[in-house]
Amino acid sequence: MTTKLAMAALLTADGMTPRLFDLDFQLLADAVLSIIAVFVLFLALSYFLFNPAREFLKKRQDKIRNELEEARVSQEEAAALKKKYEDKLANINKEADDILSATRKKAMANETRIITEARDEAARIVARAKIEAELEKKKVADEVKKEMVSLASVLAGKVIGTTIDASAQDGLIDETLKEIGDSTWLS
Repeated sequence: MTTKLAMAALLTADGMTPRLFDLDFQLLADAVLSIIAVFVLFLALSYFLFNPAREFLKKRQDKIRNELEEARVSQEEAAALKKKYEDKLANINKEADDILSATRKKAMANETRIITEARDEAARIVARAKIEAELEKKKVADEVKKEMVSLASVLAGKVIGTTIDASAQDGLIDETLKEIGDSTWLS
């Protein structure tokens, strides 16, 4: 405590009055200049540091907001696609049944067409066989006629006792056939 008193005595001896905080004009001027310097420094830092940092943060917020919006849109699209594919999967059995039904109808139509074609072919074969049988029957009938005629001419030659030449024999055969008719030979 004595040091404090000694200092107070020295100050009083110099003619200065002791001050509580030592506030004088120079100190106030320095304080005002320091405040102005801090304010200017704040403005400079604000312009060169804070504004770019704010812009960077704003751009980052916008980028994140856009990415979130894109993610939301993508999620909605994915949900729509999921619903679409789920609907397709639900309807796939129906589509398979429709395809099988259409295939069965085509198969039945092909079966009917093939059966119809086979019946037509069978009818043509039967008709052709009947025609061939008729032709064969006529051929056999003609051969039987010729055989009977030659047999009749041999018998007639024996009965008459003379031989008839071939042209006379053919004329006699034709005349006899005309008289008898075809109906006798075909039965």
